[in-house]
Amino acid sequence: MKTNKILSTMKVVSWAIFIGLCIKAGAIIISSFVSLFVNQEANKDLYLGLNLSTLYEFGVGHYVTLLAFMILLLILQAYIFFLVTKLFSKFNEHSPFNQELSNLIIKISYFSLFTGLIALIGTGYSKWLGNKDILIPFDWGAEEFLFMAGVIFIVALFYKRGIEIQSENELTV
Repeated sequence: MKTNKILSTMKVVSWAIFIGLCIKAGAIIISSFVSLFVNQEANKDLYLGLNLSTLYEFGVGHYVTLLAFMILLLILQAYIFFLVTKLFSKFNEHSPFNQELSNLIIKISYFSLFTGLIALIGTGYSKWLGNKDILIPFDWGAEEFLFMAGVIFIVALFYKRGIEIQSENELTV
C-alpha cells in the first residue's frame, strides 16, 4: 500500500515537473521570438531576469546559437519527464518487469545522455563567450545529466536482467 502511494505521488510530481518545463521552454521560445523580431530591447529581460543584451550586441548569430542551445536543453528536459510520466502510466504492479518499461528506461537514459552532451556543448560555448567578457547567467547542468544518464543506464541493465529472470521463471512453471 505504501509503495502505491509513493508511485502515485511520484507520478503527480513528474507531471508537475513536465508541465513546468514545458512552460519554461515555451516562455523562452516566445521571449526569444519577441527579442528577435518584435522588440530588440526584450533581450535585456528574456525570462526570469535572463539578460543577454551584451551577447546580442556582440553578435546576433551568437545570440541565436545560445538561445537555440537553451531551448533545445529545456525541450529535452521536458521530453525526459514526459517519458517518466509515460513510465509511471505503463507500470503494472502485478507484472513489473516487461519489455515496454525496459525500452522506456533505456530511452530515458539515452535522452539524458544526449541532454548532458547538449548541456556540455552549451557550457563550453558559454565559457568561450566568457573569455570574450560576455557572461551568461545560465546553469547548464551538464555533469548532472551525464551522471543521471549513467545511473539510469545501469538501472536499465538491472531491469533487463529482471525481465530475463522473470521469463525464465515463467518457463519453468
